[in-house]
Amino acid sequence: MPRPNRFTNVVRFGPVQVGTHYDGRGRTKHTAVCTAPRCNFSGDYDERPAAELAARTHRCNP
Repeated sequence: MPRPNRFTNVVRFGPVQVGTHYDGRGRTKHTAVCTAPRCNFSGDYDERPAAELAARTHRCNP
């Protein structure tokens, strides 16, 4: 079984990074995380297009 939280296929949309990883049960997940200071935006998605859409439309309000 793949190890969890080894991110692959990482891309950046402004301050938001999107990466693919396996969860603890071996399922593929896609995560979008904002890297701006004091911005706590992050989300796990089942589909890559959903994570990329969240990354493209995210607006920081720190």
